[in-house]
Amino acid sequence: MNVNQTSSQFTEWYGAGLDGNSPTLNQWSDVLARPSDKPVTLINFFKLRKEANYSDGTKGVSGEEAFGNYAATSVPTMERVGGKFLFVGPYKGMFLGDDEDWDLVAIGSYPDLNTLIALYSDESYRGAFHHRTAACERQKVIVCGD
Repeated sequence: MNVNQTSSQFTEWYGAGLDGNSPTLNQWSDVLARPSDKPVTLINFFKLRKEANYSDGTKGVSGEEAFGNYAATSVPTMERVGGKFLFVGPYKGMFLGDDEDWDLVAIGSYPDLNTLIALYSDESYRGAFHHRTAACERQKVIVCGD
């Protein structure tokens, strides 16, 4: 698949990104246009809801529980495809710059672009992603690397 096909497929699977719960088509295209042999690091910031917001109306699940359901699949899947977490932990404030309000920070490292593509293409990961969407009030993901 080329960049446009893969970007379109990911947008179909994960949504248009207009609600901030997934990358937009342009964001997918920018990431997927990166050199395929270079490492990719994603710095994730998560603000969790008190109560998860499932599209099917499921109630009684906290944002933290929903995120745990997502992590139960995403962490082993990331490791299986060749990625790893450099850090996962609570956000404790800014050292320099304007303070922001987050609950959790996760830094994921991928040895190359194909590893990132393998994660987002994985059926079990796609199946668990709705827990992330339900859990997060908002999120920000920064792309780093060559």
